[in-house]
Amino acid sequence: MASVVKINVLTIPADMRDDLEKRFAGRAGMVESADGFEWFELLRPVEGTDKYLVYTRWRSEEDFQKWAGQGHGQGQAEVWTFDVVQSAGPSA
Repeated sequence: MASVVKINVLTIPADMRDDLEKRFAGRAGMVESADGFEWFELLRPVEGTDKYLVYTRWRSEEDFQKWAGQGHGQGQAEVWTFDVVQSAGPSA
């Protein structure tokens, strides 16, 4: 079964970026302990947008839904969902 990627899109004004990054740093380890969790990245915009991307990869949609159903990952963010079709890298 292929992994599932969830990308939360957060619109963050430039003057709020430090606060957002500190909040995520303070939550370190929360998602990593979830059953089916595979990967997390917080992506900071470089130019042309004020949108941060919160990338998580899960073993299955069901694993993500179980974690989200516990009150995690909730809010006003736009969420994009992808199936992993191909991947490459040292651990792929």
